[in-house]
Amino acid sequence: MSFDSGPLDRYLSAAVGGDPAAALDLRQTFASGARELADLLRRSRCDANWNMAALRLKSLAGTFGIVPLIELAEEAMAGVPGDPDVLRRINAAIDVLA
Repeated sequence: MSFDSGPLDRYLSAAVGGDPAAALDLRQTFASGARELADLLRRSRCDANWNMAALRLKSLAGTFGIVPLIELAEEAMAGVPGDPDVLRRINAAIDVLA
């Protein structure tokens, strides 16, 4: 799966126009929120908490149109809590987008 920050860049550009400081601030806010949700996934020990964290991550990614991260969140929801492979790929995607 390929990760591209294009959708996030387009969203930020539409939201703040030509203000690079505001775009950076919004990007950092997105990355912080996504990292918090990835950490919630990592700490989840039951299906309910895992699915709720994955659903919230999917929603955040959907707000910005980041399809690969949406797909990873859906993969997490279909999997088992604590899946190290999906967690690694989610964190890698967030790193690329940040």
